[in-house]
Amino acid sequence: MLVLASASPRRQEILRNAGITFAVQSADIDETVRQGESPRECAERLAREKARAVAKQQPGSFVLGADTIVVVDGIVLGKPRDAADAARMLRLLSGRGHEVITGVCLIGPGWTESVQSERTLVAMSEISDREIQAYIETGEPMDKAGAYAIQGIASRWIPRIEGDYFNVVGLPMALVWRMLRSLGA
Repeated sequence: MLVLASASPRRQEILRNAGITFAVQSADIDETVRQGESPRECAERLAREKARAVAKQQPGSFVLGADTIVVVDGIVLGKPRDAADAARMLRLLSGRGHEVITGVCLIGPGWTESVQSERTLVAMSEISDREIQAYIETGEPMDKAGAYAIQGIASRWIPRIEGDYFNVVGLPMALVWRMLRSLGA
């Protein structure tokens, strides 16, 4: 059985749409970026910590952990703390390109562990302060890395991406599938 170590409705939807049966058990970990840690290292570490926390309680299962971060000018943007933080993030991203990195950790029975990550480049159009405020008022940015959802209202400001779309949503399904196959799931 596959256990998703995340309560993210977006990750659940991606797995369901790919025809994968799974259970959900979220992991409560500290998602603070560590000093000197690269964005990729951070995303992979957080995915690993989530997967390990759940794997301890789910012996004999495949456990999937994932963590998505947005990076602009070397600054890691996680989920906004509040509306002001969301506005700050959206102003940073407005009119610029950025990276979305999702770390993925799959732990199989017997603690066989695979950790990888996916990187997608995202171009974002300029967003006015009025648009940012109206977007924040919808509530959509509040539980999303970088304070936006590519699959939602923010799609109007994203003219192109280079890489995996599902990575930007929160789970690079093609990578996850390869990892599942390599561990014999």
